[in-house]
Amino acid sequence: MPRTVFERSKPAAAVIEHSLARSRHATFWIEDAGADAPQHPPLRGSGRADLVVVGGGYTGLWTALLAKRRDPGARVVLLEAASIGWAASGRNGGFVDASLTHGDENGRSRFPDEFDELRRQGAANLDAIEADVAAFGIDAEFERTGALDVATEPYQVGLLREEAGPDDVLLDEAAVRAAIGSPTFLSGLWHPRSTALVHPAKLALGLARAAAELGVELHEGTRVAALDTSAPGPRGGVVVRTSAGASIHAAKVALGTNVFPSLLKRNRFMTVPVYDYVLMTEPLSDAQWREVGWDGRQGLGDTANQFHYSRRTADGRILFGGYDAVYHYGSRVRARYEDRSASYEKLASHFFTTFPQLEGLAFTHRWAGAIDTCTRFCAYFGLAREGRIAYAAGYTGLGVAATRFAAEVMLDRLAGLTTERTELEFVRSRPLPFPPEPIASLGIQATRWSLDRADHRDGKRNLLLRGLDALGLGFDS
Repeated sequence: MPRTVFERSKPAAAVIEHSLARSRHATFWIEDAGADAPQHPPLRGSGRADLVVVGGGYTGLWTALLAKRRDPGARVVLLEAASIGWAASGRNGGFVDASLTHGDENGRSRFPDEFDELRRQGAANLDAIEADVAAFGIDAEFERTGALDVATEPYQVGLLREEAGPDDVLLDEAAVRAAIGSPTFLSGLWHPRSTALVHPAKLALGLARAAAELGVELHEGTRVAALDTSAPGPRGGVVVRTSAGASIHAAKVALGTNVFPSLLKRNRFMTVPVYDYVLMTEPLSDAQWREVGWDGRQGLGDTANQFHYSRRTADGRILFGGYDAVYHYGSRVRARYEDRSASYEKLASHFFTTFPQLEGLAFTHRWAGAIDTCTRFCAYFGLAREGRIAYAAGYTGLGVAATRFAAEVMLDRLAGLTTERTELEFVRSRPLPFPPEPIASLGIQATRWSLDRADHRDGKRNLLLRGLDALGLGFDS
């Protein structure tokens, strides 16, 4: 079977070993923002609220913040099991993409009749994030850099050419290497306005600060154990019970629990956790940056099924992640899955294949996080318990921007509003659930093998992948 560029041009084992020798298993973003993280006390006793938001990541934070802005007099309470932004919201690459559908190809294939509208609303949502970050004074290192997709195999050059839209800039081999110096880049497609970059943890903490300043009550270390809707009718509200015995009676509840087991039985099989792995370099010297270029600071990604993503940081480092997407039997989320030597060694190898001029550079941080993957690769939304509970999940790794859109959807639906968001088929439909074990594990592993094989066969998809495409299912690394 043909080898990919990352197999044809592997760096020496000593280079990989040296680069990882002093790395720590810690999330750079969370560590870097740690001094700015205030503590919020756990919920004690009992009380009442107009809205309880479960989850202190981007989905929950945007929901609480926007709810309070819509109705300043409402009592809004946010409950987080651990600490604000500690999971996916503090561990991602910081790509704020306008796409609500995990890319144009996925959106066009699944929602062809409303794809143009989805693109319009996605762009408006990104503009709203930029405006809100400025309006609330959130120092999240927000940069509207755009994103650069690159081809690393000959067949991908044609794919980028086909994908190019009217606002995109197609770069040939010389132009793409002038933008970012890598011998692996054969062409590029620059999307100038559709992507911004942020410091993920600072965005989460900034949203929490802004919400608190508007009067949202934030509680960390508060794990929700149950949602009691035994009182009849929508006016019966929801009693939100915590594992420590506290409770709060809410008129409405919004769930932003992401990859963790849903508090609603109907959603238990809607997502699976897939682990993504990341490396962060030490700061590069001025001489090293001259070798690499990257003066535009664009977000960077390649176009393989098993793709890499990369970016510059404000203090002159390079983040490099992706490729491996690891699922564990039973959809378990465990801290021990995060420090996986094989994945970090593979990433380091691919990094120095991409940037051989940086051999000798060291990585300071390595980390992983679980992505809430669903069968349509983009978020789904819904109401439960006679309209008392709203939920959004299933972002599949491109949710930094989509979480704000999800917050607006949940608030619209909890209020019984008909808006341009709630009328979308994208919002009203649900993906197919994953099957139970052992079928789920067998299917996911077979699909991952097939995606890897496609990357080795000029993108040609086998019978399994074509069948999943026909059914509207799939699995993306």
